[in-house]
Amino acid sequence: MKKDIHPEYREVVFQDTSSDYKFITRSTMNSSETITMEDGKTYPVIKVEVSSASHPFYTGKNIYVDTAGRIDKFKQRYKK
Repeated sequence: MKKDIHPEYREVVFQDTSSDYKFITRSTMNSSETITMEDGKTYPVIKVEVSSASHPFYTGKNIYVDTAGRIDKFKQRYKK
């Protein structure tokens, strides 16, 4: 590998904002925010909206969107 052309590969914390689940992994992503984990070390934190802790495929919980209400509103608005 050539020197000084690759980003730094280090341990970071990914935090799921919807379930507050945190896990440590390695990444090249940068962050100005840091967090201190249970092991006492400080890591950069990357916030994500969905992880395996909150995704319906992994949790088995289905979230249903109220599409019937949207269709009724559309029909009401444009019926002639």
